[in-house]
Amino acid sequence: MTFAAHRARKRFGQHWLNDEGVLNRIVAAAELGPADTVLEVGPGRGALTQRLLASPAAAVAAVELDRDLVVGLRERFGADPRFSLREGDVLAVDLPEAHKVVANIPYNITGPLLERLVGRLDRPAPRPYGRLVLLVQQEVGERIRARPGSSAFSALSVRMQLLASCRTVCPVPPRCFQPPPKVMSEVVLLEPLRPEQLLDPALARTVEQLLRRCFGARRKMVRNTLQGLLPPDQLQNLAAEAGIGLQQRPQELAPERWVALAAGLNRATGGGLPAA
Repeated sequence: MTFAAHRARKRFGQHWLNDEGVLNRIVAAAELGPADTVLEVGPGRGALTQRLLASPAAAVAAVELDRDLVVGLRERFGADPRFSLREGDVLAVDLPEAHKVVANIPYNITGPLLERLVGRLDRPAPRPYGRLVLLVQQEVGERIRARPGSSAFSALSVRMQLLASCRTVCPVPPRCFQPPPKVMSEVVLLEPLRPEQLLDPALARTVEQLLRRCFGARRKMVRNTLQGLLPPDQLQNLAAEAGIGLQQRPQELAPERWVALAAGLNRATGGGLPAA
């Protein structure tokens, strides 16, 4: 099957990015040099792959699920020794080693793919990438980089900002794709923190427990969601030490406040979060 005969498959979340300006901005944001190997997730028909191979990058290693596209990609780029292609589900296959990641993420797997590429608070990626340039749904991009007090600020905001430096590259309207999606998109740039900048595993586990507990009831004051963890007076003092008002709601607390609260709880309980 040729690319011309291939129709975008809804079950794979396929939307071909064909805007020259956005494609060029993605490659520019990756800041590729001769020492860089790039992991490209979901190359599709190869519009971005072509530009990555035209960059100074040492190699481009792609992962594609659609077997018909795999055939076309090998025909198009197989003669280039800097190109390699692995067929399979990016959530399941062994990922090739790379310094940087460029991905037009299928929106239906954004959460699990972010976890695989960046890791979790309590289990960061063992070999963090130097830089990730990701095309995501704009709503997800806003949540990743949201600041406290914003309606978009969420548990994802806290997790990602404790794992990486996050910023936007550019918005991407539906007309930049074929077929056009029904939502706005955005290119985001993530630069994972160095291992020594990440949270201690015990502290990370408590932060994660707090996020699940509090953002699971994000409209409630943290006084209510933290109730039962410690005696009221002790909880009041601990929150004050962390710079938190118990009348605040989860979306008002900056990532560093969650870390301070978790550290205080670990000290008070000897490690670990007691049951509510």
